[in-house]
Amino acid sequence: MLDLKFIRDNVEAVKANVKNRFMEADVDLVVELYTKYNESLSKVEELRRQANENASKMKGKLSQEERTVFINKGKELKAQIASIDSETSDLKSKLSSEASKIPNMAHPDAPIGKEDKENFQIKVCGTVPNFDFKPLDHVEIGEKLDLIEFERATKVSGPKFYYLKNEAAILEMALTRYAVDILMKKGFRVSITPDIAKVDILEGIGFNPRGSESNIYSIEGTDMCLVGTAEITLGGYHAGEIIDLSNGPIFMAGISHCFRREAGAAGQYSKGIYRVHQFTKIEMFIYCRPEESDKLHETLREIEEEIFNGLEVPFRVVDTCTGDLGSPAYRKYDLEAWMPGRGESGDWGEITSTSNCTDYQARRLGVRYKDENGKTAICHTLNGTAIAISRALIAIIENNQQADGSVTIPKALVPYTGFDTIKAK
Repeated sequence: MLDLKFIRDNVEAVKANVKNRFMEADVDLVVELYTKYNESLSKVEELRRQANENASKMKGKLSQEERTVFINKGKELKAQIASIDSETSDLKSKLSSEASKIPNMAHPDAPIGKEDKENFQIKVCGTVPNFDFKPLDHVEIGEKLDLIEFERATKVSGPKFYYLKNEAAILEMALTRYAVDILMKKGFRVSITPDIAKVDILEGIGFNPRGSESNIYSIEGTDMCLVGTAEITLGGYHAGEIIDLSNGPIFMAGISHCFRREAGAAGQYSKGIYRVHQFTKIEMFIYCRPEESDKLHETLREIEEEIFNGLEVPFRVVDTCTGDLGSPAYRKYDLEAWMPGRGESGDWGEITSTSNCTDYQARRLGVRYKDENGKTAICHTLNGTAIAISRALIAIIENNQQADGSVTIPKALVPYTGFDTIKAK
């Protein structure tokens, strides 16, 4: 969440930011609760001072009558402290709840807008293919080449699940290793993360695990959820810790399954494996000093570009508008691949994103570091998708389809797959 002192001292700017993000949060109420909370803390501190002073006076030589006066005064002060402590606790809970609704401040250069169509295109990489035949979408290709099975997955697990088969299964493993090899060369510590996390970790990262609007699967009878991204488990890794940034930022990469309810997701752009309930993703996560985060955000974007340039997938980079940022992000870039089977004549579809979350997540999770003066400070966090396998598969299959129905494999993946073409069975 935002620093409460910052909110109090910058009320109008915070209100404008909430408006630009098209979110609902009562900034005035947060300031009011913060003021009352601080007043309550001051009252408790004063009463405790009086209680300590009263107790010290009882150590001297006193008559029974004098001692009785001090004992009664101590009981009175203890009751008052208990009452105000309870009031302070209630105020803290309400303050935390209301403050958590306020999103991170947006970068001054983030385009102001409500939907992804208002994102700003920064550049286009690669060449959009010009087919001399009508291209198919990945669902049609997957069925013809026996790569993806939807019908039986629906029978077994329900809609928006799928089986990856034959060469597609090998491609998932190849893409995973391809991305991991690149990340390891760049100094990332790679791990396979848990697929389950506690509710307080999800809330700390900025995900909403409850309610009809939640995109998260909760595990009944527990305080745990299935993760929607390894950002959750990587961000929670150092929760409540003072980390060592004296040797530079901490680079982490996580391989995980991702589970998303995708409530209300519909339409032609959600067909096939573009928007599903389960997929594999390799996530990047960085802990750093505040002055480093802007530059590292560009680094994450460059890594994503390197990965997909290596796969020879045409894509564009967009600066995400304020209404599409999500609460934790200060700034977010999306990579959108060209998908020939999307819509009537092809269109761009998101394949990765990278966000600078500044101190928003770290403050909620209690992740701190010691600065050069030995003072404890809140670090910054960043995240970025190296590869979301299902969407990468769409881009590869659709862009590399051939007139004879086969699909060629990007050269960078051939050493991992052992084949360069997927042919009809």
